Amino acid sequence: MAEHRFEDFNGLVMYRKNYKEKDMLVKILTDRFGKKMFYLRGANKPKFRLSAAILPFTQAAYGGDIRDDGLSFLNNVKSASQFQSISNDLFLNAYATYILGLVDVGFPDSEPLGSWYPKIEQALTLIDEGFDAAVITHIIEIQMLQVFGVQPQLQVCAVCGRSDLPFDYSEHYGGLLCQRHWHLDHNRFHGSQRAIYYLRLFSVIDLFQIQSVNVKQTTQMELKTIIDRIYQDTVGLSLKSKQFIDKMYSFDRQLPQLKKMPSEIDSTPKDD
Repeated sequence: MAEHRFEDFNGLVMYRKNYKEKDMLVKILTDRFGKKMFYLRGANKPKFRLSAAILPFTQAAYGGDIRDDGLSFLNNVKSASQFQSISNDLFLNAYATYILGLVDVGFPDSEPLGSWYPKIEQALTLIDEGFDAAVITHIIEIQMLQVFGVQPQLQVCAVCGRSDLPFDYSEHYGGLLCQRHWHLDHNRFHGSQRAIYYLRLFSVIDLFQIQSVNVKQTTQMELKTIIDRIYQDTVGLSLKSKQFIDKMYSFDRQLPQLKKMPSEIDSTPKDD
């Protein structure tokens, strides 16, 4: 394989940082080459010709010099659009940053993401279009467990394989326990059936099939606690972007009830 080649590709700007006085490093999640770091000479100069294409939360069709090792280079942009809602809203920005942070940690640089690229692109699109950012993020968190080498059994009982009884989550057994086997793990999560239902649903739901989302706030809070515990105890991951969401979430709960109207997942029963 050649050390470098000129290629066209689609990409999402993950983050950027200044480099030297007038240059910039931009990390882009590409559809063909995985995560790549691009060196842009003069990107901090006024009227830099690719300025609009390297803004955070921008997706575009790029052309560039792709290097197998080290920094790559952008040469041109055929089209570019920014996730406007994400860019203009602190809350949405935080969730999108966290999702991209999970991708950055979960996949090695320069490794193609396969089906994960369109999935991440769709997640950001849904958030940008007004779908509940926390719910979309939870879906990504649960489905990305396999990327981190954690594959909990979330469809049937990890002991007997039954799927027709109430469930709870057990870290010791690596997934769900049906009611007949709850006695085997006194440290199981003691989750509500509603939260466990969404944990199971989110592990298999197709982001491209979602038309609406509706998860009650109390269920969201419990689901967040469950997922946080799995990530903390099993994955051992605590990103700064996640810590920011937690602080933001805590602060938001202390504010008057001025929250946005919840959206809906119309393929599931409403959370009454």
